[in-house]
Amino acid sequence: MHISDEILLNVTKPGRYSGGELNAIVKPGGAPINFAFCFPDVYEVGMSHLGLQILYFFINRRRDACCQRAFMPWPDMEALMRGNDLPLYALETGTPLRDFDMLGFTLQFELSYTNVLAMLDLAGLPLRSSERGEDMPVVCAGGPCACNPEPLAEFIDFFYIGDGEAALDEILDNYRENKNNGGGKQAFLESVAGLPGVYVPAFYDAEYDENGLLLRFAPNRPSAPATVKRAVVSSLDAAFFPDKFIVPWIETVHDRAMLEIFRGCIRGCRFCQAGFLYRPVRERSPETLFAQAGELLSNTGHEEISLVSLAACDHSRFENLVDGLLARCSPEKVNISLPSLRVDAMSLSVLQKTQTVRKSSLTFAPEAGSQRLRDVINKNLSEDDILDGCFRAFEAGFDRVKLYFMAGLPTETDEDVAGIARLAERVVDQYYKLPYEQRRRPVSVSVSASCFVPKPFTPFQWAAQDELRAFNEKQRAIKDLIRKKQISYRYHDAPSAVVEGVLARGGRPLAAAIERAYRLGAKFDGWSEHFNFEIWQNAFKQSGIDTDFRVHRERQAEEIFPWDFIDIGVSKKFLRREWERGMEGKTTPNCREGCAGCGMAAFAETAACGRESNSALSLRREIQP
Repeated sequence: MHISDEILLNVTKPGRYSGGELNAIVKPGGAPINFAFCFPDVYEVGMSHLGLQILYFFINRRRDACCQRAFMPWPDMEALMRGNDLPLYALETGTPLRDFDMLGFTLQFELSYTNVLAMLDLAGLPLRSSERGEDMPVVCAGGPCACNPEPLAEFIDFFYIGDGEAALDEILDNYRENKNNGGGKQAFLESVAGLPGVYVPAFYDAEYDENGLLLRFAPNRPSAPATVKRAVVSSLDAAFFPDKFIVPWIETVHDRAMLEIFRGCIRGCRFCQAGFLYRPVRERSPETLFAQAGELLSNTGHEEISLVSLAACDHSRFENLVDGLLARCSPEKVNISLPSLRVDAMSLSVLQKTQTVRKSSLTFAPEAGSQRLRDVINKNLSEDDILDGCFRAFEAGFDRVKLYFMAGLPTETDEDVAGIARLAERVVDQYYKLPYEQRRRPVSVSVSASCFVPKPFTPFQWAAQDELRAFNEKQRAIKDLIRKKQISYRYHDAPSAVVEGVLARGGRPLAAAIERAYRLGAKFDGWSEHFNFEIWQNAFKQSGIDTDFRVHRERQAEEIFPWDFIDIGVSKKFLRREWERGMEGKTTPNCREGCAGCGMAAFAETAACGRESNSALSLRREIQP
């Protein structure tokens, strides 16, 4: 299929739809397995996603498989495609999505769910899996939101839960074998139902009461396991990583090369879903990363390389890693970007070294404005840590700092909210402790406050989410309390957080509401200019969804969650224990200080448990019988 110049000249950023980028792969005639990686957001967002780059080249390394890409078109392009009867297509060859063997969606954010339906619709496919015939593609989905697959269970043939590199080859092997033997879609789903990380919704029955509470969940055939165990890559050094990335023709959100230095997190912040989903910590060695960096920079021409992880400075050989990369990158004027730092673990020398190419801003996430609340969320970060870390950053030559907070955390009080403004002003004061000659430019402190949304597989999955009015009052209070001109303040949209909260912890009954919202016009819900709260309110009402009951109440200890059949390695018992410790204001040490018994050590052999400190030993005696 060819998209005419007439259409491309009438849309914003036609480079989103043209394909032909550097390092994109075209296999003439396709392959026995034709897979479309579908990103349910605009091109610039999708092409900034490291997982897309990894899995694209991971699949294409196989001789029997071809992976192409598709993105959600911006509304101007969507209108022209619908007006000209053009189906959604893959960028590499223009092949319509309905002609692929498999469509794989990545679920990075709950507010992208209506875009998943939009892409299926634009491809000319029925939305619900039960209505798609044997001659239509197998539709699968993965990513962090797949840890609670139930809201999309009616639309997806199978979900993949865990690290993509772990079991995707086996899934593709099964597809090829089934296809060669003349088997259909149902036979393929039967063949993969027992593989690590694979969940086939049609093979399970779920029963809910009138309020949406799950009463019973069980497999309905022998091939479906009662518990779906997350797929885990044990070693990142041995895992696949591409030696090149696709280089877009247009600017993307993160226009740089990316190195995944480790996966997982040692910290255990009680609000953070990624910190529990991606356990255990698995590091890449500096030697492996040096080689990967050299290949990426040589094959892409990027002038910046980003060290990707949940907290870069938690890499056990972080300073050696940065020193080695700088030795390779600085002569070529390639910048090293550190997008995720803990303010208490910074090295002044590392900060100064990373600024040798060009200055950038630093981002820290105190999350809460008071020490009491930081203890509740297990941030294990004191105000002195924050202020001292910012002062060291200013000493290193930084004059722009971004501070991320959350409003609506469990047990939050007015004093905690006011603490956000006070802490931001104290950070500004740290800058003016420098000698006058070191203050080359006015300091800039950017404060961002998002609305807390409880997520599955976190200790706060039992928490009540703030009501819309409470969110709005807290955001206004922070804005009114910030008086220093050096501080800019932005906050996230509270209505969208409410919808996100409904979708994050919902079950199968939400399918009707998601489809209804799409039919009413909901798309690009993660974009403030397109999000329409009224559409979602109507969709929930028409589908009989009580949002107050689903979002604004604390869950009971014995409540069955829609995602309880998934084993990510971290036990529900441990998460409940962490919830209770949080409500008592007790902190839990990080994994390197000692194992707190989350269950991951028994799940995978590579759990990041170091030598136990005395405090960790005391904790283990307290929490483990």
